[in-house]
Amino acid sequence: MTKSPSTLGIILFIATMIVFFVVYTFFSGINYFDISLKANAFVLPILYAGAAFWSVKLYWNNHRVVTFKEAFKRSFVPMFIGGILSIFSIYAFLNFADTDAKKLLNYQYVQRQKSELDTEYTSARKIMKHQKDIDELDQKYNERLQSFSPEAVKGKDMLTASHFSGYFAAILIFYVVLSVFFGAFFRTRSIYQPEETNQD
Repeated sequence: MTKSPSTLGIILFIATMIVFFVVYTFFSGINYFDISLKANAFVLPILYAGAAFWSVKLYWNNHRVVTFKEAFKRSFVPMFIGGILSIFSIYAFLNFADTDAKKLLNYQYVQRQKSELDTEYTSARKIMKHQKDIDELDQKYNERLQSFSPEAVKGKDMLTASHFSGYFAAILIFYVVLSVFFGAFFRTRSIYQPEETNQD
């Protein structure tokens, strides 16, 4: 059953949603965005790479000849199915089932951006010695700060369909690169044919 790339893709989708709902259930507080970011950056890539490896390895174990194309497909298909189903499901959940979670993520995203701006500004100001440079930095900081005003961030949404499409496009690059690696690694490099014996 688990030898089918499509089946592995469904399993990967279920595993992804389990990770999503664990974070949603237990960490949807003041660190919801940060923990979601860490799960996407560390947990899911390992999960997807593991599933891709397992898919190709199962095929490789049972076939004497493995082409690059077949290894690539066996790696890519589970990740693509798991990824696209997850993207659609998470988008639907945040935009229709629990819009409060979406609002919280958007708010924490803006706050994180502002915090990073403040950190960069403070660090840069500490090392500057000339008043002219400090004044220029202050001016740029105050200009950037305007983008975080209540009026500017009102209605700001990083979880729209277009944003999710962009996220998935970036994820696809990861899938392709990983599949190329596994395709090159598992392909049969040489096919040895038994030598023919000449009988006199």
